[in-house]
Parts: sequence; structure tokens; C-alpha cells
Amino acid sequence: MPKSDQGSRLIVALDFDDPEVAFKMARQLKPTGCRIKVGLELYLSGGSELVRRLVDDGFDVFLDLKFHDIPNTVARACAVAARLGVWMMNVHGLGGKKMMRAACDAMEALDRVPLLTAVTMLTSHAEEELSQLGLKDTGIQQHVGQLADLAKNSGLDGVVCSAHEASDLRERLGPEFLLVTPGIRPAGVPMNDQRRAVTPEEAVEFGADYLVVGRPVIQSVTPMSTVRDIQRAIGEY
Repeated sequence: MPKSDQGSRLIVALDFDDPEVAFKMARQLKPTGCRIKVGLELYLSGGSELVRRLVDDGFDVFLDLKFHDIPNTVARACAVAARLGVWMMNVHGLGGKKMMRAACDAMEALDRVPLLTAVTMLTSHAEEELSQLGLKDTGIQQHVGQLADLAKNSGLDGVVCSAHEASDLRERLGPEFLLVTPGIRPAGVPMNDQRRAVTPEEAVEFGADYLVVGRPVIQSVTPMSTVRDIQRAIGEY
């Protein structure tokens, strides 16, 4: 994790379809306790005003919309998203180098530039699904590594990947390239639709900078206690 970053490594995914429910959860979590992620479901229900409100409330917001389109469209979308004051956002690595480079260039003139990461492969995917994606001759590790190389060469700050790939990517891309790992499940918590999940302790051991946790926190009876348990597990609290 960047030495200049004094915030939490934990990002809580506010996976709700009701903005008011999301705000109620955010009030329980507090900006000093963790970062938060706004994904497609919540963004579609609350829009940019929801993001601005969370930012104004003091949260570091990871806007997880996985932009993937022609370079000009993604560049313009990233510039608009950056003006919302988000801390981090992402594009999809499969958009290619021109698209990712355009996203970086679009934000260079802004006063405050968020971290920009690229999604490599969804943590809901497993090895056997690669052939369905036209990648039957490429293993997950190789595919993720190639997209991570492309992201770094395009000027991005890091990638979103499974913690299973983190050790290889850390060695391959160096200590400053950010690794954001979803699919984190504390021991004893159901996997749900995650196929390549790991515990918080494992993710940190493998080299992850930031850990994205959704249902284990937001479905907890005591969300902030669950946050503290995770932070204790990774030596943060």
C-alpha cells in the first residue's frame, strides 16, 4: 500500500438498491472506520448525487462501474466520475491499452485525480469458464497477469484481482502497483457466488493493498464490530 496512504485497507461494498438503506449503513460504518464502494446496483438507484453525498460525509469512495467502451467514451466518463470527488474508480482491462491510456489522459488536467484501477477477471469466474470467454488456451494466472501488465503500461495505478493472483502480481509488477482484492470472506462465512475467495489474513499475506468486503459486513447484525474484527485480523486495529 502506498506509504502516503494513512486510511484503512478495508473497503466495504454498499451493495444495496435503496440509497437510504445505504446511507443508514454508512452512518453505522463511519468515514474513519473504512472506505466504501459504490457499485452498479447502488449507483443506478442513487446516481451521482448519492456519490457526492457520501463524499461530502467524509467517505473515501471507490466507484466501481467497470467502464468498458470505446476510448473516447470511457475517457469522458472517467473525467465526469473524477469530478464527483471519488477516491478510486475503475475501468475494465479488456478494453485495451488505448482505452486505458485515454482514461488516464482525460484526468491529467483535473485538480484532484482519483486512483484508477483496471478489472482483470471477476472473482466469480473459475478456470473452467475461460473457454466460454474464448480464452481456452490461457489460464487464469496468465490472463490476469497479461491484463495487469497492460494496465501498468497504460499508466494506471493498479488492478482489481483475486487475492489468488496477488502474490504473482506483486512480484511481477513491484511494490507500488496497487492490488485491490474483492471476494474476501472471513473464516466461517459462506462463499455465496464467489469462486476464488480468500480470508482477510490470506489476502494481506498474498500481497493485497486493499480488501473489498460486502455481504459479511452489510448483512452483519453489528456491521462496525465485523469491520473491527477484519481490521484486527489484518493488524490494522
